[in-house]
Amino acid sequence: MTEEQKVAGTEAATEVPADSEADSAQAEAASELHALLEDARSKADEHWNQCLRLQAELDNLRKRGERDLANAHKFALEKFAAELLPVKDSLEMGLAAAAEGETIDPVKLKEGTELTLKMLASAMEKFGIKEIYPLGEKFNPELHEAMSMQERDDVEPNTVVTVVQKGYVLNDRLIRPAMVIVSKAPA
Repeated sequence: MTEEQKVAGTEAATEVPADSEADSAQAEAASELHALLEDARSKADEHWNQCLRLQAELDNLRKRGERDLANAHKFALEKFAAELLPVKDSLEMGLAAAAEGETIDPVKLKEGTELTLKMLASAMEKFGIKEIYPLGEKFNPELHEAMSMQERDDVEPNTVVTVVQKGYVLNDRLIRPAMVIVSKAPA
C-alpha cells in the first residue's frame, strides 16, 4: 500500500464515524424537535380545553344573569304587594261592616277609613313613594302640571294656590305630577 492509499484509508475510516456522528446528531435533534412538538401540542390542547370551559362558564353566567333579571322584573312588586294586602283587607272589612248593619256609625267609619289611609301611606313611604302637595310653593314645571291660572293679588305670581290632585315621586323620580292652579298678576 502506498502512502496515498493509507491516507485515503484513514480518511475513509474517519469519514464513516463522522457520518454516524452526523446521523446521531440529526436523530437527536429530530427527537428533541419531536418532543418539543408533542409538548407544544399538549399545551395547545390544554389551552383549547381551558378556552372551551371558559366559554361554557361565560355562557352559563350570562344565562344565570338573564334568569335573575327576569325574576327581578317578574317579582319586583312582591314586597309592595304584600304591604298593600292589609290595606285591601281593611277596606273589605269596612265594606262588610257597612253592609251588615242597618245603622252605620259615621264616626267609626271615618276612624276606620283614616286608619286604612295611614296604612296605605305607610306602605307607600316604606317603598320610597312620597306625595307632592305644593300648596303655597312656587310653580315647578318638573313636578307640577298647571290646570289653569287665577288672578290673585294676595300672593306672588307663579305660586300654587290650589292643589287639584296630589303628585307622587318614587325615589325622587316623578310618577305623577301634581295638578295645580297657579296664580298670576291681576290685569
